[in-house]
Order: sequence, then structure tokens, then C-alpha cells
Amino acid sequence: MPNDQARATTPEDLGRLFVERANAGDIDGLVALYEPRAVLALPDGRRATGADEIREIYTMLLEDRPQFVAGEQRTALHNGNLALTSTRRGRGATAEVARRQPDGTWLWLLDEPNVLG
Repeated sequence: MPNDQARATTPEDLGRLFVERANAGDIDGLVALYEPRAVLALPDGRRATGADEIREIYTMLLEDRPQFVAGEQRTALHNGNLALTSTRRGRGATAEVARRQPDGTWLWLLDEPNVLG
């Protein structure tokens, strides 16, 4: 990740950074929001595991340059170095587990972008 790219200093930063980077078409920036062995759930029930598979998913997703709108982000639920983040979007919601890194920043470990359908 380039040194000038913003890093998540709170778990809630991850959602905001996701929308900014997705709208900019910044695939590498999106992948940088995840731990190297993170797991991303896909709508068809499959899972993308690790940076390479997550990069493939976001490359396909952003191919047509969709625009993302920030949803209603909920306050993260913390327990030590773990946090549960979530965002409501219309009738749907996301749920993610973030982990504090040794440098104090946060990255997603688990991402379920479509909890309610």
C-alpha cells in the first residue's frame, strides 16, 4: 500500500475508506483494507480467501464502474483487538470482523457484505 494512502485508525474508518476507494476504482486500495488471509463472502455462497481472490472479486465488481453510496454505519462493537462493524443499506446490511494490527490500524478479517439479502 502506498505510504500516502489513508489507513483505518478506527474500525469505522474501514467502511468509509471502502466507499471512497470503490468509487475511485482503486482495487489495490480495496484489497489493502483486508488482512492477507481475510475471507470475503460472495452472494452465491462461495468465499474469496486471501488477497489474490479478493482482488479478483473486486476487479470484476468494479469493471462497470458502479457508484457506491455510504449506508448508515453502526458504531463498532469492540472486544480487545477485534471489532464487529456493520452498515445498513436500504433493506440490507453488512457485517465485518476487523482486527487491530500491531501498528494500531485496523483491517477486515471477515466480510459478509450481504447479511439481509
